[in-house]
Amino acid sequence: MAEEKKPEAPAAAPRPPGPPAPPPPRNPGMVTATIDGREVVVKPGTSVIEAATRMGIEIPYYCWHKRLSVAANCRQCLVEMSNSPGGKLQPSCQAPLAEGVVVKTDTPRVKDQQRANLEFLLLNHPVDCAICDQAGECKLQDYYVKYDGRPSRLDIPKNVKGKRVALGPTVTLDQERCILCTRCVRFMSEVARNPQLGVANRGTRSEITAFPGQPLDDRYAGNVVDLCPVGALTSTDFRFSGRVWFMSSARSICTGCSRGCNVSLDYLGESAYRLRPRENDQVNQEWMCDQGRLTYKPFNAGRVLKARLGRGAEAQPAARDAAVAAAASALAAAGPGGVAVLLSPLASLEDLLAACAVASEGLGVKEVHVGGRPDGWHDQFLKQADENPNRKGVELAARAFGLAVRPFAELVAAAGSGAVRAVWAVGAELPAAAGALTSLPVLVVQASNGGALADAATVLLPASPAAEADGTYVNFEGRAQRFEAAWYPRGEARPHADLAAALGRALGLETPWRGNREVWLALSPKLAGAAGADFKWDSLPSAGRRRGFVPLAAGTVDGRLAGQRDRLVPEGLEPPERGGVTPSSW
Repeated sequence: MAEEKKPEAPAAAPRPPGPPAPPPPRNPGMVTATIDGREVVVKPGTSVIEAATRMGIEIPYYCWHKRLSVAANCRQCLVEMSNSPGGKLQPSCQAPLAEGVVVKTDTPRVKDQQRANLEFLLLNHPVDCAICDQAGECKLQDYYVKYDGRPSRLDIPKNVKGKRVALGPTVTLDQERCILCTRCVRFMSEVARNPQLGVANRGTRSEITAFPGQPLDDRYAGNVVDLCPVGALTSTDFRFSGRVWFMSSARSICTGCSRGCNVSLDYLGESAYRLRPRENDQVNQEWMCDQGRLTYKPFNAGRVLKARLGRGAEAQPAARDAAVAAAASALAAAGPGGVAVLLSPLASLEDLLAACAVASEGLGVKEVHVGGRPDGWHDQFLKQADENPNRKGVELAARAFGLAVRPFAELVAAAGSGAVRAVWAVGAELPAAAGALTSLPVLVVQASNGGALADAATVLLPASPAAEADGTYVNFEGRAQRFEAAWYPRGEARPHADLAAALGRALGLETPWRGNREVWLALSPKLAGAAGADFKWDSLPSAGRRRGFVPLAAGTVDGRLAGQRDRLVPEGLEPPERGGVTPSSW
């Protein structure tokens, strides 16, 4: 019997025409591609420019920002990609890497496109670099030197647009310089969530502007100045104040609230010029509020630079050592029961540790009172209602020495009842009216700026603000963050910790500390139990490993050269490499 013939399986349907199927991933769950001959493995959805940046490959751009949506409108970041339709150049900020894709960022074709695009962006740009606030930090300048470097071929008048356009109280716009990257528009819409900016008109008449009848008055508007890659958006406060290539920059912490935004303090000589946000993903990302931007002003104006004895008509300037001795004598005469200590949450953790050590061991007090600024506005983004950068530091320092923390109102009441006859104030910032404190027979105040308490002091000692000392702030989340000195202390001012140590020695204590680092090394072990963490001076976030009080050389803003500025150093405080004394010998 013949064997039955089995039916044949149907033939596979022919694959429709089109691009070949993508290769299977070499690294499951990831994307493997090649950029300029180097293999890279990234998460799916990663753009070409993000991957290249991580590899240290520079792709020029203007409109792209990692915290904003992708606009892809400046066209400066075009690259060659093996999967590009028709072989067209693709914007690397918008194009995601795909498996097996080969990207080239440095071919002659790409370089010519970058040059041509830059020529287009500069076509109507005014040649006013000599008076532009962005000069020295401008990406147009940087890229012109690197990618173009040719004279303009425009032989007709350039477009004329608005100059000195006040968008709002904090931002001034030069519309002729704008390249319409729309970073500012996207920030106001996506981050500040207050869409007050937009692009008006079309073609060559397009310009950034605020909506009619609605000025740019958001509390975070100053961030658009940092975002602007050219000199179009300028800070009204900083405008024409100084040249950035002459300035230095210190890593600091904003003192405007308990958030503790990381900032760069730009300064020239012994004057601060501006604060700019510094990136820290855990604290402020790379933003800050406009109120915080102005907290540098007390570093310059209204400073207490000399010691004083007496109040009112009897006030007389005095040598700092003589004032410290007079303060120690007056506080000791008041007796342990009649002395109170007032601590400011604007002082650093090192200042507070030194003050608490002297208060506990030298004055015999069992509690400290907290001063500081009164509460302000707050939001759900960055700003905290507590406008003091180191309230947590007061709690930690007091707990380390077994001291109770009391509110300012209790001190005012005790002074009014006569229970307190003498007060030692470390910092003169007050959350409310000073009340009976101003009439106490003994009021020793360490102050960096004048005010009601400083004016009423019977002994006034000049203190250094955060710009003149290395130190630590602990923000409302308990995060310890280091800040560094910008310049040497002005006049006779010294950090609160040094003044407290001098007062301790006058009271007969062993307080050999010189500088906040020595205070930290000597007293920080007491924080281990109180803080629940082992903070280390040289390893705190945003601190780096700068060990000594050595302000930075000129021209460190944005890595520019030093220029011709000579930093003035007080006599006897030259850095050790120049033959001067070491900072720890103050």
